[in-house]
Amino acid sequence: MNTVKTILELRAAVARARGEGKRIGFVPTMGNLHSGHAALVTKAAQRADFVVASIFVNPLQFGANEDLDKYPRTLAADQEKLLQAGCHLLFAPSVEEMYPGGMTGQTRVSVPQLSEGLCGASRPGHFEGVATVVSKLFNMVQPDLAVFGQKDFQQLAVIRQLVHDLNMPIQIIGEPTVRAADGLALSSRNGFLDEQQRAKAPALYRSLKQIAEAIEQGERDYPKLLAEQTRQIEGAGLRSDYLEIRHALNLRPATPEDRDLVILVAAFLGTTRLIDNLHLNLDSPA
Repeated sequence: MNTVKTILELRAAVARARGEGKRIGFVPTMGNLHSGHAALVTKAAQRADFVVASIFVNPLQFGANEDLDKYPRTLAADQEKLLQAGCHLLFAPSVEEMYPGGMTGQTRVSVPQLSEGLCGASRPGHFEGVATVVSKLFNMVQPDLAVFGQKDFQQLAVIRQLVHDLNMPIQIIGEPTVRAADGLALSSRNGFLDEQQRAKAPALYRSLKQIAEAIEQGERDYPKLLAEQTRQIEGAGLRSDYLEIRHALNLRPATPEDRDLVILVAAFLGTTRLIDNLHLNLDSPA
């Protein structure tokens, strides 16, 4: 696996692979990789001949009081994980390489509606930062396909809409969430949890499963379900940010008639904000 730090080197390496008739897969990350990221790279390697990953902690998607400076930079360990997962090329640019004119005058990409509410309400400007950097990376790599984790369900929906609306010829693949043995969704932010907080964190997934089970058994009083499970989450020692049942395709609030649902949650343990979701299609065979 080669590592490059400039757009010029990246484009030259991708051009060589494409000149050999190879299909290009892409996995953008912010580094501090875990087995969830490795699963994304493995999926890309199954679907493409040449896999590019990027590691870039994007300042544009962090708010003023968020953990940009604390976000772990673990390049050497990340390189080893990417190599083992089947990555061929790592693009690890600096902020100056990505935003040579600075960020103040940077052209921004905004995806309305899907970016609103949920994490978009709690993190103003976050999805504009995501959409902007992903658009830039897509233009740099020009992949045939890109793989994203379903743990960031709203982000995945935003990127799918972005690719559709801007007519980008890129297949977007969502990879199921990878979980610890106790159900906690793997996340780079889990590393911020102390031992006591880590023991409380699986309450999020338990609540998602309990909501899903109730819906599968016929419960359609969604406000009641959400209120009950919000109390459960807070009783377990977390501070709830949101708990919502949405239509899985457009993320509008779900109605009792909807069949394709996603249950989404965000909560704080100390200063660490965790997110999770559970996709529930009532028309799928049991």
